[in-house]
Amino acid sequence: MAKNVYVLRETREHERRVACVPDTVTKLTGAGLKVTVEKGAGEAAGYRDADYEAAGAALADRAAIAHADVVLAVQPLPADAAGKLADGCIVISFLQPAAEAELVEIFRTRKASAFSLDRLPRISRAQSMDALSSQALVAGYRAALIAAEKLPRFFPLLMTAAGTVPPAKVLVLGAGVAGLQSIATARRLGAVVSAYDVRTAAAEEVKSLGAKFIELELEALEGAGGYAREMTEERAARQRELLTPHLAAADAVITTAAVPGRRAPLLVDTAMVEAMRPGTVVVDIAADSGGNVELSRAGEEVLHNGVLIWGGRNVASGMPYDASRLYARNVANLLLLMTKDGDVVPDLDDEVVAGSLVVHAGEVRA
Repeated sequence: MAKNVYVLRETREHERRVACVPDTVTKLTGAGLKVTVEKGAGEAAGYRDADYEAAGAALADRAAIAHADVVLAVQPLPADAAGKLADGCIVISFLQPAAEAELVEIFRTRKASAFSLDRLPRISRAQSMDALSSQALVAGYRAALIAAEKLPRFFPLLMTAAGTVPPAKVLVLGAGVAGLQSIATARRLGAVVSAYDVRTAAAEEVKSLGAKFIELELEALEGAGGYAREMTEERAARQRELLTPHLAAADAVITTAAVPGRRAPLLVDTAMVEAMRPGTVVVDIAADSGGNVELSRAGEEVLHNGVLIWGGRNVASGMPYDASRLYARNVANLLLLMTKDGDVVPDLDDEVVAGSLVVHAGEVRA
């Protein structure tokens, strides 16, 4: 009997994405699965109920979650919805288990198999399921657009009858997926871009995008899985000291450093902001997880000594159509990895499946 996949309508504040789009409905039904979408699930992202029906999905109210074999979501499930799950139900979302102890316990008592996409192993075979990277790409792109919008000057060089307007200088801190996309977008908009990352391996990627890589006289912090190793406070203070002149020379600064499950590293303190010129714009897309900038506040704009600090809140969700499309493909690829002839059976010997599985058969996995 074909398994029933239920797509949740997100209800958390500031969340506009959806975990399945009409294109991925077709992929799932083609694999023998039945897809039921909660009414209105895609509206905030630009996907109509009629589009889902045309792709082969059924529409239902929230009560239908009780009959689901698989539930797809973006944010962690609401506790009341999780309490209605059938025993053994499979849930795929950004569970963020460290912050959702109550929800994890509900999954345990329901004997659910709960997958968290922020735990997905960073290996080549899992790239098509890597939702952290796909959403970071969206956030990085949007960060550059926000910087261009908020900056009281042009990004590109302009030669006019009234004279030449020099290009804006943009500094990007962090050269992961989000940072590289910020660099590429700022370059397309005509800015002169420089970037810094604690990983020396990032230098080649930065330079390949036409930006200057800033090299500081500090030890590199290459870590596992492509992430940077945690730094000591002494090194962090020295790094901030060496970066201050570069920030003071910039017209816009974009900070993108984040580590899943941990507080974002502090890259820019108040003294560094006070060294910047009035009119400078700082875009902190890590504000949701504590912020790379000491003065940033998630979802707010802070003006300090004439410097505007934009604190991101669920930045990828601000571009929900394509963010949902990418996320839905990541989710579908993980689900299809476990699907054969319309049945969904997690293979615990598969490192991708095992690595992202948080709860299974009444047990919480480390």
